[in-house]
Amino acid sequence: MLKIGEYNTLTIIRERDQGLYLSDDDNNEVLLPNRYVPESFKIHDELEVFVYLDNEERPVATTDRPYITKGEFAVLRCNQVNDFGAFLDFGLVKELFCPFKEQAFKMKKGQWYLVYCYIDEETERLVASSKTNRFLDNKEITLAKFDEVDLIVSHPSEIGMNVIVNKKHAGLIHKSDLFQELSIGDKLKGLVKKVRPDNKLDIVLSQIGYRNIEPNAELVLKELNDNNGFLNLTDKSDPEDIKEILQMSKKNFKKAIGALYKKRMITIKEDGIHLN
Repeated sequence: MLKIGEYNTLTIIRERDQGLYLSDDDNNEVLLPNRYVPESFKIHDELEVFVYLDNEERPVATTDRPYITKGEFAVLRCNQVNDFGAFLDFGLVKELFCPFKEQAFKMKKGQWYLVYCYIDEETERLVASSKTNRFLDNKEITLAKFDEVDLIVSHPSEIGMNVIVNKKHAGLIHKSDLFQELSIGDKLKGLVKKVRPDNKLDIVLSQIGYRNIEPNAELVLKELNDNNGFLNLTDKSDPEDIKEILQMSKKNFKKAIGALYKKRMITIKEDGIHLN
């Protein structure tokens, strides 16, 4: 069946004045309007398209790439608000609807909001919710200490920054573990610092937990943080300069920055090392 709110790989079955008709393996058809028809194609070619409901609640396909798909989190801009709710720009001709009941705070035109995208069971429409916590579940946690995780910054609290872990769990970075500015919607890597008995997750950013793997990397990161994220050193620097600044050999320095570079924590340029 056609997957609303998701990417579908469909087969071109015929061409009509309004566009191409595509079909899935179960012979469900959907229109790809002319504005999205590729310059060259053949009947029976396959196309990857995003399928959603148009303004008349009919399935329609597009080759445009939306900013968010079903089951995803993203920060979207509110284009307008009416008596029914808010309408968000998600990269398509049609806007993504967020009803008032799904707004954590009343949305305003021109503002940006972290939302979750899902199918409304009553209307079968693709809708958004800024009440993101209700789509997270910590009942079953398979993570362990030091596991690397994908994070989306959710919202601040009095004790730190709430994060979405692997798109399905709630986590917290405590203030004592925050060493950089974070904004709602930021996507980054982190490590599990602790899984509490109640399955709450304490998270640290990757560079903080990295001290458990490479001690010299910790020294380099500390020096970068103390110098606004920059060190005038590279793997071509004089060993004495490295020793003066970091109190380590050039061999250990190269090993440390190599490991940090593989973890995408730093960028190495001609003028030196930059903290990502």
